[in-house]
Amino acid sequence: MFHSPKPVIGVVHLLPLPASPRWGNCLQAVWERAEQEATALATGGVQGILVENFFDAPFVKGTVDAAVVSAMTLVVQRLRQIVPLPIGINVLRNDAHSALAIAACTEAAFIRVNVLTGVMATDQGIIEGDAHRLLRYRRELGCDVKIFADVLVKHARPISSEAMAITVHDTLYRGLADAVIVSGLATGAPPRRQDLEEAAAACGGAPVLIGSGANDSNIAHLLPHADGVIVSSSLKRGGQIQHPVDPQRVRQFTEAVQRYSLVSHG
Repeated sequence: MFHSPKPVIGVVHLLPLPASPRWGNCLQAVWERAEQEATALATGGVQGILVENFFDAPFVKGTVDAAVVSAMTLVVQRLRQIVPLPIGINVLRNDAHSALAIAACTEAAFIRVNVLTGVMATDQGIIEGDAHRLLRYRRELGCDVKIFADVLVKHARPISSEAMAITVHDTLYRGLADAVIVSGLATGAPPRRQDLEEAAAACGGAPVLIGSGANDSNIAHLLPHADGVIVSSSLKRGGQIQHPVDPQRVRQFTEAVQRYSLVSHG
């Protein structure tokens, strides 16, 4: 999908969307910011882009408002016209059905699902995985959108198993995810290397992605046990999550990944 041995997937955090508490009443501003960030990521050398309704917090734990789905569909459609990269969608907190519908209609490549299997206690309440409905919905839509699923997702605590190996196995072989994502405890926090090692050992060859906390200083430490990285906070201006993407930081990060690849293959 990404034409890279260790792809970098940059994140576009959409400004607040309609029906969210901080909605600014201007969809044009949302489009323009998304286009600027996607362009900065693409020119900086990432191999994929993930679009999230990150600034819609506080998030609903179930189905988002229809206006959010409509707005995200329009944004993703515009980004696909200007950025020649695979695009993914994450509808927070865990509306995988809406993400899949948007992806199918816009011909996006993948979705991120925070809780595909198991039960997690989160700041939105108890979230239960719904893999059986999501996989059947993908079949009904007749699309080949890939499902990248978090394991022991950030900003949450498991109610069932806390073992990384068991969770990875269930996510892949019972939830039928196409790839798993390993994160730290919160946004901007890197995963423990031990967690990446355990996930890599349990995945049976399926892709393992770093889901948070990667930067140009620690990426060489994290990548040996991962197949790629999803990155957002460290690419923002000043490293601050509320700021827009900084093209210079994007280039510094992708160059750090390239240096790692040269050393590891040299």
